[in-house]
Amino acid sequence: MRAEDRPLALVTVPDAIGAGTAAARVCDVVVWPDLADPAAFLAERAASVRAIVTVSTLPLPADLDRFPALELLAFFGAGYAMAETERCLQRGIAVTHGPGINHLDVADVAVGLVIAAVRGLAAGDRLIRAGGWRGLVPLPMTPSLRDLRYGIVGLGAIGTAVAERLAPFGGAIAWWGPTVRSDARWPRAASLIELARTSDVLVVAARGDEGTRGLIDAAVLAALGPAGYLVNVSRGFVVDEPALVSALREGRLAGVGLDVFDPEPTDPARWAGIETAVLSPHLGGAASASTAGAQALLTENLRRHFAGEALLTPVPR
Repeated sequence: MRAEDRPLALVTVPDAIGAGTAAARVCDVVVWPDLADPAAFLAERAASVRAIVTVSTLPLPADLDRFPALELLAFFGAGYAMAETERCLQRGIAVTHGPGINHLDVADVAVGLVIAAVRGLAAGDRLIRAGGWRGLVPLPMTPSLRDLRYGIVGLGAIGTAVAERLAPFGGAIAWWGPTVRSDARWPRAASLIELARTSDVLVVAARGDEGTRGLIDAAVLAALGPAGYLVNVSRGFVVDEPALVSALREGRLAGVGLDVFDPEPTDPARWAGIETAVLSPHLGGAASASTAGAQALLTENLRRHFAGEALLTPVPR
C-alpha cells in the first residue's frame, strides 16, 4: 500500500497501551488524547477517518455522524459494549474486538483481589504505612481461603481460568451462567441468587453487555450476605455500584475487590472511608503478553479489512 493510500485511523486511547503503535502498521494514525486542538481535527479531518480504534470503557470523541467515511470500529480488548457498536452494525460498519487475548492475566488479577480482600492485605498495607504496626498485628482474624465456597458468575474463558486458579486452595467451587455447559468441571447453581446464597466469595466474570447490566443487584448482594465477599473483573456496569457501596458502608457485605467500575475512572470520593474495599484501576489485562497479543490482533484485523479480506475477530451478532 502506497503511503498516500494509507487509511486514516483515529485512536481514542493513549498510546501507552500500544493501540496506536499497532494501528500505525497499517494506517496513518491520529491519537485523540495527543491532539492539541481536537475541535480543529473534527472540523478538518473527521470526514476522512476510516477506522476508529477504542476501548469499550471510553466514549467516542464525537457522534458517529461526524465520521461519514468510517468503515471499521476496532476495540482494543475483548469488551465492545457501547451504544455505537449496534449503530455501526446497523449501518454496515465493521466492528472487531480482541477476545481470547487477556483472559489468563485477568484471571490472575481476580484471584489476587480475592486474596487481598479476604485476607485484608490492603488494610495491612495501610496500617504499616500509617505507623500502626506495634507488637502483635492489631487486625481482625480473617477466614482461611481453603475453608471458603467460591461462586463464579460466568464460566467463559476468564471464569474458567479463575476457577482453575482457585481450585488448589481447596474450597468448594460452583458457577452460574444463563447457558448450561456440558463440559463444565464444576456444578452449576440453579440460579444466580442461589449461587450467591451458597458462596462466601462471588467472582463476577460474566460478559459485559446490555444483557448483564445491573446483573449483580441489591438482591444478589443480600443473598451473598454480611460475611460474603464480591470480586468483579467483568465490567463495572454489571454490578449495581450504588447498591454495592451502600452494602459496604452499612456492613451488609464483608468486603470487595474491584478492577472495574461504573463509570471509569471512578470517583475516589465514592470509596472514601470504605476500608473493606480493595480497588485497582482496570489493570487486569495490562500485562506484557496480553498487550502484545492485543496489538497483533488489532493490526491483523486492520490489515484484513483494508485488504478486503475476512476479519479475524468480528463481534458476534
